[in-house]
Amino acid sequence: MQTTIDQYQTVIRAAAESKTPLRIRGGGTKDFYGNPAAEQNSTLLDMSDYNGIVDYEPTELVITARAGTRLADLEAELDRHGQMLAFEPPHFGSVATLGGCVAAGLSGPRRGAAGSVRDFVLGVRLLDGKGEDLHFGGQVMKNVAGYDVSRLMAGSMGTLGVLLEVSLKVLPKPAIETTLCMAMDEAAAIEKMNQWAGKPLPVSATCFIDDQLFVRLSGAEPAVRAAQVKLGGEMLADDKIFWRSVREHTHGFFQPGKPLWRLSIKSTTPPLLLTGKQLLEWNGGLRWLSTNGGENAEAIRAAAKEAGGHATLFRHNRSGISVFHPLPSGMMKIHCALKVKFDPSGIFNPGRLYSEI
Repeated sequence: MQTTIDQYQTVIRAAAESKTPLRIRGGGTKDFYGNPAAEQNSTLLDMSDYNGIVDYEPTELVITARAGTRLADLEAELDRHGQMLAFEPPHFGSVATLGGCVAAGLSGPRRGAAGSVRDFVLGVRLLDGKGEDLHFGGQVMKNVAGYDVSRLMAGSMGTLGVLLEVSLKVLPKPAIETTLCMAMDEAAAIEKMNQWAGKPLPVSATCFIDDQLFVRLSGAEPAVRAAQVKLGGEMLADDKIFWRSVREHTHGFFQPGKPLWRLSIKSTTPPLLLTGKQLLEWNGGLRWLSTNGGENAEAIRAAAKEAGGHATLFRHNRSGISVFHPLPSGMMKIHCALKVKFDPSGIFNPGRLYSEI
């Protein structure tokens, strides 16, 4: 029998009264991400049982589902109607859930062209730290009431509330897709990706690794074929397998056990001279850095800041440093104020995002 909202509210109110931390969890496929959850003296709040599609009208390009709904099930239903989650979220496992997808705020290869998960969140239903059932946003782009609040949930790592339902804008799947591969060095690849991004080309994803630039073209067949002739390069066989490996980190670059950094910076930034191996996505705006240890954290974060962005220690934090890039004091005050507003007892995933919240 599916867990009811009343049952979740009872758990939350009891935890708030006793100041017991709650570890909010869906499928657990992203447990590795973020600062470690407090295991001792905490209670697991499993949301995987609260699942199912609440409302879906393909002609409206909007789907609403419960937080515990598996991404695989959600995408299968969209696929039956020729639609997709345009931000191409990584799953990192077959039991990944919609709630975890939004809470982690991670987007895949298509993000550089289509936008991030935050851009597609139309509304949310959640339980706050008092157990109150709150609704923000709506199911249409025109509804701006509370719109920014619903977007706050994207990337909040479950620190602001327990997601119950999420409404997302979806898009039609492209008629065709093909991937081109061309040899060049990193500087040339960065220049090309940004040059193409400023032109009316159907580029839906880019990836640079090992002196090879991969460019995915998506859209109507005439547009894709014309772009293919214009850009040149060789067609990549089994390109769906390639992009899935980049999205799910099964590509050989993502070596198990090695610390992995995620640098979000200006796409036009020249090659970063950092120790380790790099893979570039999003026209150069996302740079993965595989290193041998966390001892270069300060240098990595300084390089990201100088490039107008930030650096996150995405996987295998063995050095005990903060996973997320430190915030300026003013921004941290805003985060803390939001935490107090939504979770006054501080029980939701304490420390997963920043130690202060």
